Amino acid sequence: MDYHANRFHDHSLMIRKGDNLMALFPANQDENMIWSHGGLTYGGLILLPEIRLSDVIYGFQGVLQYYQALGIHELRVKTIPQIYHRQPSDEIDYLMFKLEANRYRCDCLSVVSPTRLKYSRDRKQGIKRGNKNGLKVIEVSDFEEFWSQILIPNLESKHQSRPVHTLDEIRLLKTRFPEQIRQFNVYDSGGIIVAGTTIFDTERVARSQYISGNTEKNNLGSLDLLHDYLLREVFPSKPYFDFGKSNEDEGRTINEGLLYWKEGFGARSVAHDYFSVDPAMHVKLNGVFK
Repeated sequence: MDYHANRFHDHSLMIRKGDNLMALFPANQDENMIWSHGGLTYGGLILLPEIRLSDVIYGFQGVLQYYQALGIHELRVKTIPQIYHRQPSDEIDYLMFKLEANRYRCDCLSVVSPTRLKYSRDRKQGIKRGNKNGLKVIEVSDFEEFWSQILIPNLESKHQSRPVHTLDEIRLLKTRFPEQIRQFNVYDSGGIIVAGTTIFDTERVARSQYISGNTEKNNLGSLDLLHDYLLREVFPSKPYFDFGKSNEDEGRTINEGLLYWKEGFGARSVAHDYFSVDPAMHVKLNGVFK
């Protein structure tokens, strides 16, 4: 996370049992509030595979006591969706229940298993258009074409925003994680870029961090062809492909057209929860075990 360390006042914690590290809690501080790190898409506790529930409960109680002693009034915790877990790990959900946490946000990730694809008629027709128009999908090593010609112009015109990562930042991350951060572009028959996606490739999930096409994407079938290629040719054995959320306004509304497009590949919803906790509620973890 150090590439954007200047944006956050880091206040991450290491949780130990005796001399042994058993968990991490990535976090940043903003005045008297702690955020489950604002520089990460997903957050919560990062646990060793052999950790037991009792250690998680006592460890997180220690986290709350530590922050309370510093005068922190609120802890915002975002979870890691189950599809990213290497093994069953819903300890944080039980903790939030016991702490009477407020679930202030819930996003719906659109997720599909590449081993069980079922396309809608619209997606099939889009793929046919892409092939008919002679589009080609190519994995490239640099991000400049996609960032400057597709992604930034689209975000500026539609949402008056810019990508979370600058071009220099995504290039830096690529040098540090060359196998995990991948760029796939779509080119027309004349070699002009018309669409693309930036993939974060993890052990269990391939995630589209950015998806964007030019104004002719629907007529060309560029995004349909691109994702059919990814699902069938690049990640056919990956347990999950994560199209990301279609939510706006902290989960309260959904971009129906975007969701419709993702579900056309057979994607279904996985909840990504955000909780607010008062550190003083650590007393609720007393007496859990009898």
